[in-house]
Amino acid sequence: MFIPVFSRRAIIGACLLLTSLSSAWAQQAFYATALKTEHLQDPLGLDAAAPRFSWRMEDPQPEARQTAYRILVDTDSVAVAGGQGTIWNSDWVNSSETLATFGGAALKPFTKYYWRVDLADHRRKRTVTGSVAHFETGMMQPQNWKGAWITDNHNIDFKPAPYFRRVFRTSKKIVSARAYVAAAGLFELYVNGRKVGNHRLDPMYTRFDKRNLYVTHDVTALIQSGGNAIGVLLGNGWYNHQSTAVWDFHKAHWRARPAFCLDLRITYADGTTEVIGSGADWKTSLSPVVFNSIYTAEHYDARREQPGWDTAGFDDTSWTNARTRQAPSGNIVAQVLHPIRNVEEITASMRKFNDTTYVFDLGRNIAGVSKLTVTGAAGTVVRLKHGERLYANGHVDLSNIDVHYRPKDNTDPFQTDIVILSGKPEETFMPHFNYKGFQYVEVTSSAPVTLQAKSLVGYFMHSDVPTVGSLKTSEPLVNTILQATNNSYLSNLFGYPTDCPQREKNGWTGDAAIAIETGLYSFDGITIYEKWLADHRDEQRPNGVLPSIIPTDGWGYEWGNGPDWTSTIAIIPWNLYLFYGDSKPLADCYANIKRYVDHIDSISPTGLTTWGLGDWVPVKSKSPVELTSTCYYYADAVILAKAARLFGHTADHAKYTALAEKIRTAFNTKYLNRQTGIYNTGLQTELSAPLFWGLVPDDIKGRVAANLAKRVAADGFHLDVGLLGQKAILNALSENGYADIAYKVAAQRTYPSWGWWVVNGATTLYENWNIQAANDISLNHIMFGEIGAWLYKSLGGIKPDATQPGFKHVLLQPHPVKELGEADVTHTGPQGTVRSHWWWENGKLRYNVVVPANATATITLPIVAGTRVYRGAKPVTRPQVTVGAGEHTFIWK
Repeated sequence: MFIPVFSRRAIIGACLLLTSLSSAWAQQAFYATALKTEHLQDPLGLDAAAPRFSWRMEDPQPEARQTAYRILVDTDSVAVAGGQGTIWNSDWVNSSETLATFGGAALKPFTKYYWRVDLADHRRKRTVTGSVAHFETGMMQPQNWKGAWITDNHNIDFKPAPYFRRVFRTSKKIVSARAYVAAAGLFELYVNGRKVGNHRLDPMYTRFDKRNLYVTHDVTALIQSGGNAIGVLLGNGWYNHQSTAVWDFHKAHWRARPAFCLDLRITYADGTTEVIGSGADWKTSLSPVVFNSIYTAEHYDARREQPGWDTAGFDDTSWTNARTRQAPSGNIVAQVLHPIRNVEEITASMRKFNDTTYVFDLGRNIAGVSKLTVTGAAGTVVRLKHGERLYANGHVDLSNIDVHYRPKDNTDPFQTDIVILSGKPEETFMPHFNYKGFQYVEVTSSAPVTLQAKSLVGYFMHSDVPTVGSLKTSEPLVNTILQATNNSYLSNLFGYPTDCPQREKNGWTGDAAIAIETGLYSFDGITIYEKWLADHRDEQRPNGVLPSIIPTDGWGYEWGNGPDWTSTIAIIPWNLYLFYGDSKPLADCYANIKRYVDHIDSISPTGLTTWGLGDWVPVKSKSPVELTSTCYYYADAVILAKAARLFGHTADHAKYTALAEKIRTAFNTKYLNRQTGIYNTGLQTELSAPLFWGLVPDDIKGRVAANLAKRVAADGFHLDVGLLGQKAILNALSENGYADIAYKVAAQRTYPSWGWWVVNGATTLYENWNIQAANDISLNHIMFGEIGAWLYKSLGGIKPDATQPGFKHVLLQPHPVKELGEADVTHTGPQGTVRSHWWWENGKLRYNVVVPANATATITLPIVAGTRVYRGAKPVTRPQVTVGAGEHTFIWK
């Protein structure tokens, strides 16, 4: 084959350029890594006009730090790799920040942009090349949608889920194809007989009449020359809730038959584009999914399958035309978060009762679905009942999780999938539009079937957030407690944080406020929380009131809310700021926090508030609601004052600083006995909550902490707290000189404790300290999950610094309790991985710290009686040491 000289030279030149760049990059001592746009790696379908870019500096040199950066953005990847940025060249910015907001020419919709960041280190040396990341814009503006919202001709009570299809032809060479799909309800997308992507339960749940999400998929590889078919299967989700429970989701005013809007945008090699949009020309029919409820289960009649329904050659003459309808809201925006996936497959053991009854055990409690492979006669009805417990006779017990279900009849059993077999040699069923909380699955059939252990597997489903934390100690119980905590946290992350994955699936604000630090220490969850904060803004009433569950159909404005629950509007964006150094979530919610705090102020003129639920599910003692709610009210005012200062709102900063002081003074005047150092009657929650939230006067803090330690000792070093008290107690002890007592409480093996659950078989956290309780006994709740954060904060001592957030400056305050031989704790933040590792060796304490590039750390050295601290051969004479990037080792002799 003849290659023209010009083309040959161009190819040789490009190869030489790439070779030289690769060589230069390899020789660099430092470079940018973990490039993300809007906190995601190479995302598709962004609507942000000014997306955020973030990166990490990778540099093994001691004291390594970034002194400047330059961001290049272009639509040409080769140009960016070569050091050009016609869309944006930030020029060199003298800064150590690793988060920047786009500031170039206006971004266009449906466009792929490439970007890189160049760095300068502390010696002012600059990187000569770097990895190229990319992002792609989506609709950007609502007028860019071409398709119409469509549904079928059935009403909200009709149960079978609808199929939709559209056939089209292509003849030109395709460069790219993107499917943009918005839905009221849930959807699965198919192209030419194949399901698109590995997402589950898209789009995420929102307040449907105020905001709807669309999802972008790259379908380039699925489009073929000639005839093509797009297929959509629609599910109810939370939009058309047909099951009935105490929260009245079936009465939601937005309820309607599920609908969707789709644009398939194809770009051809000749530069032209074609959009195949949803409309009345689409055909619709009923699917084999004869019932689906996000709350209860899914029913499937395999006899109704229509093989090839999503292929071009399928005969759809019996199908009817779709019907157009209005969009559920005027606000259709991109879904920008880590999606829900089947993250882990779990095999099961099996017990056979007879040839129509089998019970499978996954060995652990999960949120997700089961997949059954079975052979049976046509018409055989197979039921899969999912539960967390077994009766003494070995059958599945639902009595701890179906208490809030109010079925109208027996056609929709709780957490029980129903499958009618078609008679094929082998059939496989897995729900499309449902998930459950379970460990056991009881399979019963109307006619004999033969099953083996491998016939059923479970899938642990959750928002697929990356892991960023780890902990390993010499005590297996402690390691297992964190594992159980993380399992419960993930089991309750489905595009929004929930309380439990079985009984409710509600976005209880109190549970999420408790778990925010636990989640962020272990997982990269900012995208989920940003979406949920937008839900808060949608749900807040003009007077500032928020509901206790978010999103909601309207339930929760009159019960369950109050500062002890709905302070999520302040606590969550503040923690995102601390952990990520990203002020955008806080800025987005600033006006909402003001409205919320102003409302509490208006109904609580004395500075004390009685609005709230109080210390929910206590062991035995209940503290006054006014005491605990006022602690949260104070925390809100403090956060608001700090945010005001951060954003330069001088008047607000003065106003809310004064309000915080008013609350603190009123609180201490009523509840603090300065002579004894006791708050109220001296219960664990009454002492620990003021310590944790900062209401205790400095001059008396030591006495209050000592009283807390005495109270815990009097309670046998066991917990006597509810939801709010457990958030505070371990931290209040550790941060005030009683880490050994906090550890003793945390590592207890007897009732009531986290360890009590674990030694009794728990693989997730429970809703009640009492395993035998008659009420509040879900076996997969996150509300008692603060212990996960405490393990990072106390044993590892890893904390963000509000003055240099995003772990730019790390506060290391480890508490190496002697009852524990070793703790090795890591957290990967915006600058990289912080490691805090201590161990006892021959009676001596050793401590190893790793600080990532572009970060510093202040280490508060533990006090070990009768020893001195050495760093190498040199003694350390100060109680705190500030260090730069690198590895640092200390030994107590």
